[in-house]
Amino acid sequence: MIIMVELEMNQDEAIMAQEREIEREIAENIPLVGPLVPITNLYQEYASDDLVYRAKIKDLLTKFKFIRKTRPDGNCFFRAFCFAYLESLLDDNQEFSRFKKIALVSKDDLISLGFPQFTIEDFYDTFMEVLEKMEKGISLEELLEVFNDQSYSDYLVVYMRLITSGYLQRQESFFSNFIEGPRSVKEFCQQEVEPMFKESDHIHIIAITLALNIGARVQYMDRGTAQEVNSHDFPDSNKQPRVHLLYRPGHYDILYP
Repeated sequence: MIIMVELEMNQDEAIMAQEREIEREIAENIPLVGPLVPITNLYQEYASDDLVYRAKIKDLLTKFKFIRKTRPDGNCFFRAFCFAYLESLLDDNQEFSRFKKIALVSKDDLISLGFPQFTIEDFYDTFMEVLEKMEKGISLEELLEVFNDQSYSDYLVVYMRLITSGYLQRQESFFSNFIEGPRSVKEFCQQEVEPMFKESDHIHIIAITLALNIGARVQYMDRGTAQEVNSHDFPDSNKQPRVHLLYRPGHYDILYP
């Protein structure tokens, strides 16, 4: 019995070591936010006889020209969403001004919900620092450098997560209907929204787009038998999307029409 337990422990340790090695390889080989590449590059990721995905790539090509990939680390939605939106502000001063007003009061909004100031202040300050860089004039290449600097990039992701959590909690009566099990909205946020490396679902996208009043369109590419990708707009309205994302099971990348 002791031998069996030791074998199981050794096997668990080997699996964990393998997972850590995979994570290390991902970190070394895939940038947090990658360069702009043609949609046709997606063909390289699937076998020539993978008719389902190849048909859907063909459909994507009718709507989009380029894709920018993000690191598959559990933060891909928030990183992709944040980069794509800030990128769209580089040549839109009016939208930048509107967003900066929202960002300026966001810390006080979070504190009013019970978030400790000392916990969120560094993330807020970093987020505002990036906006100040943009206001003074920043190139796309410089913005990309910011998002590939782990310390900056992760702080931006954390703050996006906090804004999402804050909106969910502020609208608890609505969002409680979409949370499975006995968890409260606050518990859901503490377990599924605020922690880094937690993957995002519809509820996260609904909350962040409503919180910031930003339209986003997600193209869903899966193993379904249809030859077209399914698209969904967030929030579910006639708002023109500023952010376009591609979702493949467990991962988000940025699309460019």
